[in-house]
Amino acid sequence: MGKPSISVFFPCYNDAGTIAAMVIRALQTLREITDDYEVIVVNDGSQDDSLKILSELWCVLPPEFRLVNHEKNTGYGGAIRAGIAAAQKDWVFYTDGDAQYDAREIKLLADRISDDVDLINGWKIKRRDPGHRIVIGVMYQYFVKLMFGLKLKDVDCDFRLIRREIFDVVKLKSRDGSITFEMMKKIQDAGYRLTEVPVHHFYRQYGESQFFNFRRVARALTELWYWWWRLVVKQEAAREYRPKREMQVARRKPQVVPATPTN
Repeated sequence: MGKPSISVFFPCYNDAGTIAAMVIRALQTLREITDDYEVIVVNDGSQDDSLKILSELWCVLPPEFRLVNHEKNTGYGGAIRAGIAAAQKDWVFYTDGDAQYDAREIKLLADRISDDVDLINGWKIKRRDPGHRIVIGVMYQYFVKLMFGLKLKDVDCDFRLIRREIFDVVKLKSRDGSITFEMMKKIQDAGYRLTEVPVHHFYRQYGESQFFNFRRVARALTELWYWWWRLVVKQEAAREYRPKREMQVARRKPQVVPATPTN
């Protein structure tokens, strides 16, 4: 199997203190993995200096770096969908721009690329967050896995390397953080093959979490039930996406041309 082509993108919202290091580390790491790559940042209406920093990077970095700028915040799901839409390579990696994951560990995921896997997901070796967030995170983790029947060690580890062609079949709709379990449930129900790799998780060095407030938690709970009804009860993704995925796999297989008989 030859070298993969990889798009890396980072959703960025008020990550001025970390996003430049994430971009540079990603570029350095990708050069070790492949000759065909790009790094994209989706600046989702940041209110700090993120856009200024990214604009400077765009002026000095090679053309493999691209910037997608949203004048207004579209939500985490909107930023993820924009990054997927902008990606042009065969494999798409994303993680958040807050540096709670090490972009250099993209290589750990890329090492697992093969014809037998469609998505490589990280799982946190140890979660580095304040105590209350760890407790809430564990409760959320088990609740979502049980609710959606997800066969995944770490549902909310947004450190993922995904075949780009998956998104020719799977269509994402969420505008907020519910895109995480929407994505994983739809990909699983479509029949794509997943594997997981341990990665490190770090304390937040800059900014504040955009999830842990009452309004966003209440919205996430509402979205959980909405997607549970659609994806678990009504089985929408399994019915719609599995046949399309099977056709996609069939097209990928080499066609055997019968030999012409000779006299």
